[in-house]
Amino acid sequence: MAFRIAAQWLHSCAGCEMAILDTGSRLLSLLDGIELVHMPLLVDNKYHAPDRPPEEADIPPADLGLVSGGVANREQLELLQAMRRRCSFLVGLGTCASHGGIPAMINSWPLAEGLAATYENIESGTPPAAGSIPAPLDRVYAVDEKVNIDLLLPGCPPDPEQIHQVLTTLAAGTRPPARTGSVCDRCPTRRHSMADRPQVRRFVEAAAFDPDRPVAAMPCLLEQGLLCMGPVTAGGCEHHGAPACIGARAPCRGCYGPVAGQGNQMVAMMNILASHGLDFRSVVDRRAMLRFAGAHGLLRPVKPK
Repeated sequence: MAFRIAAQWLHSCAGCEMAILDTGSRLLSLLDGIELVHMPLLVDNKYHAPDRPPEEADIPPADLGLVSGGVANREQLELLQAMRRRCSFLVGLGTCASHGGIPAMINSWPLAEGLAATYENIESGTPPAAGSIPAPLDRVYAVDEKVNIDLLLPGCPPDPEQIHQVLTTLAAGTRPPARTGSVCDRCPTRRHSMADRPQVRRFVEAAAFDPDRPVAAMPCLLEQGLLCMGPVTAGGCEHHGAPACIGARAPCRGCYGPVAGQGNQMVAMMNILASHGLDFRSVVDRRAMLRFAGAHGLLRPVKPK
């Protein structure tokens, strides 16, 4: 019997689904043994079966479910719950699913203010009629805040190699190995000392490096004074011997979320800066350290003084 897979996107951008396709020929080699029973990006599925209540979404039964995106409205919550009911093993695919991702940045504002900025105070087009959009939740949630998730695979988007590993191991009846370590643990850049860096600067100018030499010859970006989130970000984005952003000579932005489960990247990063004697007040927008991990109550509206 074929291994049945269902995939559902929620509050997302389809980047995770593109990452599935980016597994390339390796995905083609899996097709003989799997059956894709549900994937709105590729297949026009009907969410409501005639024998179920009209307000209750339904998904075909599957051995493996892949859910991308966070949960921002009632419709997305119903789809997530349906995936949980119908899938034997459920994976939260991508950082929006695991930690809220970029959409969860709206958690920094009151719900009414966010809705007004999105749907009412617009410069072009017509605001949607009342009741024409799904009822919003009070904030953007990660999927594991609403249902039990068997495996979280963060990344914006996740690395295609990791996706392929998850698909092949689960289809074979085994569980993928746990991911460990940070971006820094996998970074080949030269490290010396941060003692002579009194403050952290924003990435508005290029790092110091020789384009004719390998990335291993480049001094650590954090030691150069750039805010690199590598120490507090889960690893897994390596390409050609270096984390993706570092390989492009750019500081890590934190898109794989915290190293330890549902840790707080902002607090962890501020502790690291302070332990090296850097002035944390030189970080202009500290809350931006949570740009990819604003769910789980980490980003909340700032109370007026």
